[in-house]
Amino acid sequence: MSFFANQMLVALPALQDPNFSRTVALICQHDGDGAMGVVVNRPSEYTFGDLLEQMNIPLRDARLRDRRVLAGGPVHPERGFVLHDGDGGWDSTLSITDTLHVTTSRDVLEAMASGDGPEHAAVALGCAGWGRGQLERELTQHSWLTVPADAQLLFDTPLDARWQAAAARIGVDMMHIASHSGRA
Repeated sequence: MSFFANQMLVALPALQDPNFSRTVALICQHDGDGAMGVVVNRPSEYTFGDLLEQMNIPLRDARLRDRRVLAGGPVHPERGFVLHDGDGGWDSTLSITDTLHVTTSRDVLEAMASGDGPEHAAVALGCAGWGRGQLERELTQHSWLTVPADAQLLFDTPLDARWQAAAARIGVDMMHIASHSGRA
C-alpha cells in the first residue's frame, strides 16, 4: 500500500463536496487506519490576532496581527493546527518530513506571538480526516490529484493562487480539466 503523507491533494473540478471544492490539502499523516490533513488554501473568518485574543495570549510581534488563519477542514474546527518549518521542540508536534511539521500545542502559538516561533508557519482551525481506505477510494474516483508537498507553496504563495499553483507543479492547468468524470 502506498501512503500519501507529505503529499498535497488538489481537488479536481468534479469534486463538488463544499468542504473540499477547489481546495489543496496537505496530508500530514496517512497509514492503514486512514489519513489526516490540513486544507491550506481556504481562509477562515479569523486573523492570528483574533485567535490569540480569544486564547488570552499577548501579541508582541505586531507583523502577525492581520495574518489570516486558515479553515483547515471540517473535523475539529475548534482546534488549532500550526504547519511550520524548523524543529522548535514544541510539546505536541508531528513531523511530516525532517523540515515540515504540524503542531497542535499552545506553546508554538505563544512563541509565534512573542516573535520566537518558526520562521515559516501557517495556522489553521480544523483539519480533514479520511477513514480506512476512504482516501484511496476518492483517488480512484478522480476526486484528487496528488502533488509532492512544497514549502514555497505552503508559506509563500497567496491563498487564492494555491489551487492552480499546486496543480501546475505537475503540469496540470485546472482551467483545462472537465468538471465531470466518467468511465469509458
